Formats: sequence, C-alpha cells, structure tokens
Amino acid sequence: MKIFITGIAGFLGSHLAKKLINLGHEVHGNDTLIGGEISNLDEKKIKFFEADCCDLKKMTEITKGIDIVYHCAATAHEGLSVFSPNIITKNIYQASVSTITAAIKNKVRRFVYCSSMARYGNQKSPFNEEMKAQPVDPYGIAKVAGEETLKILANLNGMEWNIAVPHNIIGPYQKYDDPFRNVLSIFINRNLQNKPSIIYGDGNQIRCFSYIDDVIFCLEKLALDKKINKEIINIGPDEEMITINEVAKMVANVTGFNGDPIYVGDRPQEVKLATCSADKSRRLLNYKTKTKLKEAISKTCDYIKQNGVKEFSYHLPVEIINDKTPKTWVKKLI
Repeated sequence: MKIFITGIAGFLGSHLAKKLINLGHEVHGNDTLIGGEISNLDEKKIKFFEADCCDLKKMTEITKGIDIVYHCAATAHEGLSVFSPNIITKNIYQASVSTITAAIKNKVRRFVYCSSMARYGNQKSPFNEEMKAQPVDPYGIAKVAGEETLKILANLNGMEWNIAVPHNIIGPYQKYDDPFRNVLSIFINRNLQNKPSIIYGDGNQIRCFSYIDDVIFCLEKLALDKKINKEIINIGPDEEMITINEVAKMVANVTGFNGDPIYVGDRPQEVKLATCSADKSRRLLNYKTKTKLKEAISKTCDYIKQNGVKEFSYHLPVEIINDKTPKTWVKKLI
C-alpha cells in the first residue's frame, strides 16, 4: 500500500517510516524540519516532501493516490503552548484540519491521528479512553479539536479513522537539543555535558515513559488491521509509574553524572499525575511493554553519545513573556 506520514523526519515519523518500509509498503511523507532531521531518513527508500501541513494546496497535491495517512506532525510542546499559543496551535489544529481535508479530497481509505495524553488534563489517573477529554492547555485543546474534526469529517465522507494516544515516547532519533520538551532527553544531554538536570517544581510529578519500539507495533495495527476502526486507544505502559525526581536519578546513574538537580519554579498548567491505562491497547492491539525504563534510558543515552551532545537551540519564539514565563526559557538557562 501507499502510506503517507506527516512529520516523517521527526522522532515518531521516522521510526514509523522504517517499520513500514520493512513491511514492504511504499512510504511517502512530508516535514518542515522544524523539529525533524533529514538525517533520520533513508531518502532513497521514501518519497520525501519538504512541505507544511498547513498548506492545503500542497497537501492535496502530495497525498494523491495515497491509501493510508498517519498524521504525526506536530509542534509537540505542551508546556510551551501556554506561552506560545499561536505557533503551537497553528501547527496542531490548522495542520490537522488541512491534512484531514486533503485526505478526504483524495479519497484516502484510512486516517491515523496521533493525539496526546494532554487530552485528559487533570482528571484522576490512570486515564482511560472512556473519559471525556478535558485538556488544560492550548496544546491539549488543539489536539482534541483535531480529534473531533477528524471524526466529523471522516464519518461524513466515509473515511476510516483511528486515534492513537501515545505518551512520553523516548528512544533514538528523539530531538534532544530542544529546551521546551522531551524531559528525559534534556536530562541526558545536560548530564553528558556535566550539567545537572533542571526540574520544575518539586519533581514529584508522576509519569510513565514508552520506548519507541513498543509504540510502533501498535501504530502499525491501527493502520493495517481492518477490524480496528473508529477507536481511540492509549499506547504506553502503565506498569512503571515514576516521579521526575526518580527519572533524574536514573539518568544520572546511566550517564555517570555526580551531582544534584537544580530546582526551579513550577511550570504553569502542568499536570501533576499523568498516567494511562493500557488495558484497551492490550486487548485490541496486543500491546506489551517489552523495554523497561532503565534499558530505554540506556539506549537513548547511547544514541546521544554516538550522535554527540548539543547546545540547546531556542528555535521557537516565546510569545508571552511575563512573571509566569519560566525563566529557564526567557534567560535561556537550559
């Protein structure tokens, strides 16, 4: 089949491309390279377009003849969205609507939308798919708006759809020089430069982390399993709940960093307890956590060592600067 991946040069998109190529599919995709790297791709094996999902005319042109679309593209910056709501929501909601519209115009058979655990907000965890979406920041709101638009337009026009809700994916090819997101990779990149981890608040925020290989298998089934249609499914572990303080210690042990983290003020609107139930993904997708967190950290660390540590790149504008804006971003302290 011909499969199109938005955000194909990014962390999730590039891993997905490799998997689908290995399965024998013809893979096309686009990326603006804001958060992706062309080096993540084997350009000889894919048809790549440097294009913006917000450009409906271009998206309609490059998705002609496509059977399945994966929408992975996003400025996946939940915390930053409170202070840069314009650019983040544009690259979430407008990009989603444009891609969905192009897919419908070209009679794409199935659309797989990559959402976010941000859809659940501050509800009691573990989050399950029956909960009503209650996002608490512009990023989560934009993701949910994309979900709802997809359901309305796809149902009206006879396009199959599934919505994946992965959470805190880590592994090789993740962008680790972005100061606004990817907490575990930020910790590793800093520790390998003999710099302490920077923790917002008291560090008792609870999370679960997913290794990329465990997520890709589920995304494959959401596109290719004909029996799975019109489903919203959490993807990620619910066995290894961990605080950010504990994550920092694990990273320090793996990297060999000797020192204590630096604590700064809370990030506004940050959800404290964010873990999901994986029951539905186990039942429908045969999800299994094959990679434990310590191993996932080690593999991510090995990738960063091999690729070389980097200075952090403040590549997105902070649109609202006031006394609530994290000083780490305003003063570029990460």
